[in-house]
Amino acid sequence: MRRVRLQRDLPVPMPDGVTLLADHYAPVGVAAPPVVLVRSPYGRRGLFGWLYGRGFARHGLQVVIQSCRGGFGSGGLLDPLADEHDDGLATVAWMRRQPWYGGSFAMFGPSYLGYTQWAIAADAGPDLKAMATQITASQFRDAAYVGGAFALESALSWTTLTDVMSRRFGGTAVLTAPRLTRRAVLSGLSGRPVAELDLVSAGRPLPFYRDLLTHHADPAVPYWDKRDFSPRVGEVEAAVTMLGGWYDVFLPWQLKDYEAMRAAGRRPYLTIGPWYHVDARHGRPALAEGLDWFRAHLLGDASALRAAPVRLYVTGAEEWRDYPDWPVPGTRQGRWHLQHGFGLGVEAPTEAGPDRFRYHPAHPTPAIGGPVLLADSRPRDQRRLEARRDVLVYSSPPLRSDVEMIGPVSAEVFVRSSTPCLDVVVRVCDVHPGGRSLNLSEGVRRLGPETPGGVRRAMVDLWPIGHRFRRGHRIRVHVAAGAYPTIARNPGTMVPADVEVLHSPDHPSAVVMPLCAPRD
Repeated sequence: MRRVRLQRDLPVPMPDGVTLLADHYAPVGVAAPPVVLVRSPYGRRGLFGWLYGRGFARHGLQVVIQSCRGGFGSGGLLDPLADEHDDGLATVAWMRRQPWYGGSFAMFGPSYLGYTQWAIAADAGPDLKAMATQITASQFRDAAYVGGAFALESALSWTTLTDVMSRRFGGTAVLTAPRLTRRAVLSGLSGRPVAELDLVSAGRPLPFYRDLLTHHADPAVPYWDKRDFSPRVGEVEAAVTMLGGWYDVFLPWQLKDYEAMRAAGRRPYLTIGPWYHVDARHGRPALAEGLDWFRAHLLGDASALRAAPVRLYVTGAEEWRDYPDWPVPGTRQGRWHLQHGFGLGVEAPTEAGPDRFRYHPAHPTPAIGGPVLLADSRPRDQRRLEARRDVLVYSSPPLRSDVEMIGPVSAEVFVRSSTPCLDVVVRVCDVHPGGRSLNLSEGVRRLGPETPGGVRRAMVDLWPIGHRFRRGHRIRVHVAAGAYPTIARNPGTMVPADVEVLHSPDHPSAVVMPLCAPRD
């Protein structure tokens, strides 16, 4: 390990006159080694400085950790997502002018720190050699509006987090923001408008929260033009490694970034573990993989890289596996149909009447667990939810042999509603022999408005899965019309909705899951 020299509070000028601050870590005795650039809205000292700054510098790399605009000493006002392209490129231009710059750099970081990488990756130039991204994606629009439904808990918790961080004792924000958010969403049940929940969680209007509500999921809305970098992922020439979690709130869009790079002929690496967004357990593998990646692509030492580019932790089997690509080669899409009598099976449905439930927006169907930003999103027992009258539950017979599913999950559900607008929530669970029903994958599709009474086809994208359902377990599917506060109540359903779910030869509602041959 090398000794490290640290320079704090280096001024980095932006074209509009704002100055951002950065800390520079350099290994003693190494002449102009490659640089690892980290751009963060969460500060640049403490854990960030110790893990990222000193961590990489001790291995012979320079590190620049910069505070994004509007926080931790950097000038300007934080406009989340909006300035990272221009500020990032200006930072790279400044870095190139420094006498210690040796001609090549990489980028590193999770979540928003990963987004700042994608923000400049296509325009950073050939000296950007490598990127190590974790629990992140090139755009956050779709995570804010999952299936067209506003991701209330995640959006409000993050905007509350950044507000609390700007205040006195901001270091406790990661602990206090979830509690403040929970208080706010509970107040929403008593009739407080969604647009005012920031007044409860933060005590004042939060501009970014209100922008998310105003500039909804339509990608054609100009608001997203400078905040969505997904169209250019295929142009990125730097070597990219991605780390995600099965229960992470950004996983579906991280995998779209992977597939976009593969479609462009790139060869990114991908690791998915049994982690959620704020799970401390992915910190160590992220650093280890990042260091191996930078050694390979900055220093020319690829000896530590694994042979297979994709590594997945298969839950249920409780084991790590290596694969050549994602989606995993050799999988096939299997339809598990909703059946008469609340069964679930691969057999085509027989003629049967619809199943019915009533959704009450004043008492919205809750979510128990599932991917959210600032909470433990590991699978939880769903039996309390399954006992509700506004959740339809379809279960397979006990499995005669192990069944493995690794890949994307979707659902095709035919519904009829008494209201013009409807949210269709679908969830897949693993039911253990003792009765525990653990959620593994879920999704929502917002429908409407449309004339009530007609049959509607809801195509729902669920979270990807990598799981072994063991012999004797059952596969279970929920269908509901809400998942509060993960998603906000549908504003078009403020009167009770009588909902029918159809499953017949003419309307074969089913969940489509990726079937793999189980390994011994």
